[in-house]
Amino acid sequence: MTNDLDTLATALYVRTDDLLRAYPDLAPWRPRVGLQPQLTDAELVTLAVMQALAGRTSEARWLRYARARLRHLFPYLPQQPGYNKRLRGLADTLRWLIGVLARDTDLWTDDVWVVDSTPVECARSREAAHRSELAGWAEYGYCASHSRYFWGLRLHLLCTLHGLPVGFAVSGAKADERRCCWASSTPTRHSPPAAGGRR
Repeated sequence: MTNDLDTLATALYVRTDDLLRAYPDLAPWRPRVGLQPQLTDAELVTLAVMQALAGRTSEARWLRYARARLRHLFPYLPQQPGYNKRLRGLADTLRWLIGVLARDTDLWTDDVWVVDSTPVECARSREAAHRSELAGWAEYGYCASHSRYFWGLRLHLLCTLHGLPVGFAVSGAKADERRCCWASSTPTRHSPPAAGGRR
């Protein structure tokens, strides 16, 4: 990692830590008595963002890399199952933090937003579709880019021209893309507090 990325990681950690201290109700609940995690939520968010910036999709490989190169930033690193479990537990907090951090940038005020969706295939056989816990929510839809039908969901992403995520939604395969993206942009724009605690 370069010094610029170290500086970015430090700034992201400080901002995230300040936000989580200012809004403790948005952090995952933990009992007051008991073992406290050795890796704080702010450190975990910083580590996950650095993984995304580095383009590393494998959590196990990323943690091996971090152990070899990032010990000066993260003295303690969990194993891959613990890292994944903590990230899943922070899903709602991460969504909120992404909205807040996006508002801190000039890119948030771009006049042009782009939208795209991609199919998330959940099953191939009819039997698997009936047995799936997603039955009733997932549905059959058509993917024009692959020229085939699929059974599953559709992931919609709304972002600026520079690639800053503004909102996202997961819907059934037949849902109208325009309605989903409008719904995904509305809470993200208004619900998180902006920098300095403004709403």
